[in-house]
Amino acid sequence: MTADRTPVTAARRGRRPGASTTRQAVLDAARTRFATDGFTATTIRRVAADAGVDASLVMQFFRSKDELFAAVMSVPADALTRFSAAFEGTDDLLGARVVRAFIDVWEVDARTSEPLMAMLRGAIVNEKANEQLREFLQERLLVDAIASRAVDGATLRAGIVSSMLVGLMVGRGIVGVPTLTGAERETLVALVGPAVQSVLVPAAPVTDVKEKRR
Repeated sequence: MTADRTPVTAARRGRRPGASTTRQAVLDAARTRFATDGFTATTIRRVAADAGVDASLVMQFFRSKDELFAAVMSVPADALTRFSAAFEGTDDLLGARVVRAFIDVWEVDARTSEPLMAMLRGAIVNEKANEQLREFLQERLLVDAIASRAVDGATLRAGIVSSMLVGLMVGRGIVGVPTLTGAERETLVALVGPAVQSVLVPAAPVTDVKEKRR
């Protein structure tokens, strides 16, 4: 009896049908992994396993972990629009609007919260992430918005406010300070808003106040 010599076709691994779909799956997996584990602990193999593909395929799309991280850090443009909208209107309760919008951008929408949290975790050990985070917070968001209000020292005020808000996110999202993680958004707005307000909207000089009363 002649043995069956029909070749056995090995199961294919790697590329899924539709390169663009697969690439997006890798990005989605990497975004979540970077946001959860940070830059150092995230590996190409872990991202590949999360996306259900081979590590070699991830390397075909992104030649290194640095390049993958750079792609993950792309934040949707509407995040800028939503945050900038907080600066529209009068100065009344501006601080509260800014804090509320900041928390929403970082925590409510996964399309923006995961890239931003990945940036924040990565900024500790990755210069590219550090640079991207500085640009996002200070130049692209706060400086333009504050400068548009014609206040003195816009850059310094942007740096102070961004440091306050990033500190809030570090304590709430990375360090996990219990009192912060357990606080409702509006509680944080009520507590942090006045401090941000004092930086964004300088108090009128005493002489100006007296003049207005006459």
